[in-house]
Amino acid sequence: MNQFRRINRLTKYDYSQLGYYFITACCDRKIEYFGQVENGVMKLNECGQAANNIWLEIPQHYKNIGIDEFIVMPNHMHGIIVIQDVVQATGLPAGLSQVVGSYKNVVSKRIRQEVLKEFAWQPSFYDHVIRKEDSLDKIREYITNNPLKWELDRNNPSNLWM
Repeated sequence: MNQFRRINRLTKYDYSQLGYYFITACCDRKIEYFGQVENGVMKLNECGQAANNIWLEIPQHYKNIGIDEFIVMPNHMHGIIVIQDVVQATGLPAGLSQVVGSYKNVVSKRIRQEVLKEFAWQPSFYDHVIRKEDSLDKIREYITNNPLKWELDRNNPSNLWM
């Protein structure tokens, strides 16, 4: 089924250029590996804590990459990555795919080694290039309020009709 999944990257867009990028990375088959939402608050389990902490470490590994608002949800995570410069410490470009791929890889290794061997991400990730300040504000609000709207979320496996 994943072989028919549409890649959503913009053609001819340089994902290593300066800017803000909204990403969503989903767990395989919408399995709730990271915890649960209780009364509109995300309660992270051990897997969720790993995903959360590794996200916070991204700027330590990429000199000119920053992170903005983010949240780890039961079966996915949303985050804003800020490319502050096109060159990282090694002198090589750090593109969005490299950063997200590395994040997913490190999360997978840590969870599989320390908590749950069956952990898996859905291939690839969703992205949106944020071009305007008002869009950035709306996306930050969406991320912050995501647990409050979990019952209606399309990633919530309880919503089979979506």
